[in-house]
Amino acid sequence: MQMKNLHGRRLARAVPVLALAFALTLPVGALAQDLVPVGRAVGIEAETDGLLVASLSKVQTESGEAAPAAEAGVLPGDIIVRVGSTDVTNAEDFNRALGELDGSDVELTVLRDEKTLQLTLTPAQDADGVWRMGLWLRGSVSGIGTVTYYDPSTGEYGALGHSINDADTGVLLPISEGSISEATVSDVLRGERGKAGELHGSYDASSSIGTVDANTPQGIFGTSNGGFDGDALPVADPDEIEEGPATILANVSGSEVREYAVEISRADSGGDRLLVTVTDPELLEATGGIVQGM
Repeated sequence: MQMKNLHGRRLARAVPVLALAFALTLPVGALAQDLVPVGRAVGIEAETDGLLVASLSKVQTESGEAAPAAEAGVLPGDIIVRVGSTDVTNAEDFNRALGELDGSDVELTVLRDEKTLQLTLTPAQDADGVWRMGLWLRGSVSGIGTVTYYDPSTGEYGALGHSINDADTGVLLPISEGSISEATVSDVLRGERGKAGELHGSYDASSSIGTVDANTPQGIFGTSNGGFDGDALPVADPDEIEEGPATILANVSGSEVREYAVEISRADSGGDRLLVTVTDPELLEATGGIVQGM
């Protein structure tokens, strides 16, 4: 979601953390820039850099259950980057390495808490004679999110305002490559007390309008080949953000971006966190407040 303060219409970045809590995120050096506020929903698809261990599983062998990955010390949230001598960047790499297993011990190279670990795993043969490791892996991510800003001078954009994390482990997903595409919001699961709600929609991944180059705690970043219209506004310094009426740009129906009224209820010292109350009757009726994907 994109927010604009009514005082001088400078640009402030706002992202939902809870129902109405926001963290300000902008790229390094952005305070000296003029950026286009966007507020438009896009489809996001990205491949992970390595394979994330979503969970561990057991293998049914002729002699009973085995848990090769667990016994090797693999943990949910680990990122597998090498199997034996094969570098693993995607599912195809892993399947190729898996096909070479013969029951011998295999060395796994995994990333955990910014450390590289070497683990020795002994595969188990299931009842069908297939060698297995006892892993559930995740190698890609997709969904709908909102572009925050676009820099017309460089073509760079920022979106989400928070990292893409694995739903099961909470681990920030390392991204090797990805793309954004135009999206259409079909409906909204309204937010309620204790439930954030979310946007639902569709997109055509074959019609890319930009790349996804980085997944960071401040959001995803990449380069767009255009398509984000609007006038560039000067980015406000954190100490310029004031409590009071403001507007946000949001795409909660179709592909239309509209401006809605909110109130900045609290701006913490330094301006890095805001408490925002939605006051616009139309937005409250449509979403119930701030929902995921806005």
